[in-house]
Amino acid sequence: MPIIIRLDRVLADRKMSLTELSEKVGITMANLSNLKTGKISAVRLATMEAICRHLSCQPGDLFEYVED
Repeated sequence: MPIIIRLDRVLADRKMSLTELSEKVGITMANLSNLKTGKISAVRLATMEAICRHLSCQPGDLFEYVED
């Protein structure tokens, strides 16, 4: 897939765990884990808004497009 999800990198930069983000955002660990590992096909804008708000980042910080 040419879209790479960089949630793990942003979490590491913020010294925040997936568990901590889950608690702050109100999204289950399973859903965040699926997002982190790329096992998703879509993300709700409300979810992205909440993640970006709590990580103080832009959506472009979380996603990267790489040509095949």
